[in-house]
Amino acid sequence: MAETVSPITRQVSKENQETWTPVADIHLEDVEDCLIYDRHGVSIPFKQLYQDGKSVIIFVRNFLCYSCKEYVDDLSKIPREALQVANVRLVVIGQSAHHHIQPFCSLTRYPYEIYVDPERNIYQKLGMKREEIFTDSAHPSPHVKSGMFMGQMKSIWRAMTSPLFDFQGDLHQQGGAIIAGPGSQVHFSHFDTNRLDHMPINWLLQLAGVQQTLDFSDKPKIIHV
Repeated sequence: MAETVSPITRQVSKENQETWTPVADIHLEDVEDCLIYDRHGVSIPFKQLYQDGKSVIIFVRNFLCYSCKEYVDDLSKIPREALQVANVRLVVIGQSAHHHIQPFCSLTRYPYEIYVDPERNIYQKLGMKREEIFTDSAHPSPHVKSGMFMGQMKSIWRAMTSPLFDFQGDLHQQGGAIIAGPGSQVHFSHFDTNRLDHMPINWLLQLAGVQQTLDFSDKPKIIHV
């Protein structure tokens, strides 16, 4: 009889993509019945996102956060066909009230599934950080194009011009990413330490089995004739 091997949760080191360091096990059983809400305020259990197949689930800080907005800008560029071929589901989860979902999707042109966890139950039970830690060795996110000062000014402006002025989530809460499913398997996890600590999207796609590599650079393309 073949030996059953338990899934291993891994964290990718950004200094070297080939370096894999085990992290604490994530037990999805602790959060599977937590409710998340769609843009209409309709609730579903968290487990519905991954129980029937593999999902890349991105937790963002808050919908006003400029770095989260620019990260989701790049998520919106992933071709639907690339996900369909790999049979991978892409989901974003925020921590605001549900009525902020539609304006955020319109702003970022994000076309895939998005939900909110307004009480931050899943964030807390999975152990996502509620503080920011910056280190000298930290690498900037390839998906954040704005500097911190200008980015924060953009966030403040969006807050001031929003029909419903609020911070659209806890400003101290950090996000993360997991690849899970089918069932309660966790293939990968990364919990952000600060607003710039997103997992590079191409790494996430590769780990989830998506073969296509995308160019998220905002530099103009040079065409050789």
